[in-house]
Amino acid sequence: MPAKTAQTEADGARSVAWRGGFGRLWSAAVLSSFGDSLRKAALPLLAASLTDDPLLIASVTACGYLPWLVFGLLGGAVADRVDQRRAMWRVDVARGVLVGAFALAVALGHASIGLLIALALLLTTLQTLFDNAATALLPALVDRDALGSANARLLTGQQLAGGLLAAPAVPFLIAAGPGLPYAADALTYLVAAALVASLRVPPPEHPPRPAGATLRSDIAHGLRALWRDRVLRALCAATAVGNVGIGALLATLVVLVTDWLHAGDGGYAAAITAYAAGSLVGGVLAGRLARRLGRVRSVFVAGTAQIAALVAMGTLRDVVALTASMTLFGAMGMVWNVSTHTLMQQRAPAAVLGRISAAFRTLAVAGAPLGAILGGLVAALWGPNTPMLLAAALFMLSVAALTPVLKPPGSGRTPRTAR
Repeated sequence: MPAKTAQTEADGARSVAWRGGFGRLWSAAVLSSFGDSLRKAALPLLAASLTDDPLLIASVTACGYLPWLVFGLLGGAVADRVDQRRAMWRVDVARGVLVGAFALAVALGHASIGLLIALALLLTTLQTLFDNAATALLPALVDRDALGSANARLLTGQQLAGGLLAAPAVPFLIAAGPGLPYAADALTYLVAAALVASLRVPPPEHPPRPAGATLRSDIAHGLRALWRDRVLRALCAATAVGNVGIGALLATLVVLVTDWLHAGDGGYAAAITAYAAGSLVGGVLAGRLARRLGRVRSVFVAGTAQIAALVAMGTLRDVVALTASMTLFGAMGMVWNVSTHTLMQQRAPAAVLGRISAAFRTLAVAGAPLGAILGGLVAALWGPNTPMLLAAALFMLSVAALTPVLKPPGSGRTPRTAR
């Protein structure tokens, strides 16, 4: 697959075509997101029914991050060596079998915290290969000028399925049978695997590898490629710092709503729903902002707006203000994600895209668990609203990391030759 010409700023004016494989990839991604959200919403409830130890319950969530830190870079190196389409459908089959077996264990009453932790570790380990392969595959299905539109539709569809449709279905599925949310997730994996397997794309053309090339050297090459690209380097730093703030927000939002606002479970549900609805709006706005401002400037504007939303959350003791702030935060988060995905796919040479994606994701994910710990400590020391102000300060550092690479729209660069 030849390297695409990269462009730093505005793009996405061209609408993506559903034919040519993108429609099937979109359907597979949205279906998988729906199933994943069923499982992720049901797992904490299952964990709470198995133990009242909050550390054990939290460990199930923590294990969802750990494989990215351990295997994320390796997953990117493998994704650049294999046929991405084949890797994706095989991973989905493996995940479908794993979750199907877990559903059977739950239905038969054999679930345990150890089993939940093992499932989280295995699924996320497989995800490190799948996600990096998916990032590398999309440019083979979509013209470069339509990548922005494609990413917006993918991320918005996933948010709609996972954020708004899946969660309300979980209580009904659990009432019908404790293993049903996981059985449904397993089914979505298998259907998604069939959709990806049906894609008709030529196998990627991998350049000859130097003698003695190893996975370790491939990983090092991906890290160097990310570091050499000043725009992607700045975006990665900004995303990593911002994710520390998001980790603090997510870990303490329920405390903010219940202890500071005294809004109860209904207020928490309203805040989560507002975030999901805002994300859908952001999917529509992402392309318009990119055309008007360019993608890097869109990320800068999105981060600045998120600072305002976080300050409002931490200072305005009002549920309506919280839901409005969460709507804005979700919308600008989607603009950020669409723009960073698109810039990565445009600027990285095809032969090294999986490794750059892996390095970017691994460094970005590392901030979330750190932020969760910091958020908990700050809330315990200074009150339940202070993690939002901590997050706002971190986002100020995040957008500051982008200022050196803010350029007028249209200023691009040609990617380096990759092996």
